[in-house]
Amino acid sequence: MRLLIAIFIPFLVFFTIGRPLAGIVCLILQFTLIGWIPAALWAVYALSQYDTNKKIEAFRDGRPY
Repeated sequence: MRLLIAIFIPFLVFFTIGRPLAGIVCLILQFTLIGWIPAALWAVYALSQYDTNKKIEAFRDGRPY
């Protein structure tokens, strides 16, 4: 679900993963039509990094992801 949000509403992903400042910067980038594509790519990348970090934390704590 977050992947679809990252593509269509990129700035919202940053708020859901706890990075509000990046969300504001992404929103400013989205105001232009040309900036929408980099904003979406940035959001997808940030989401993948967030998921990877959560998996690493779960592994360190010894709990299943």
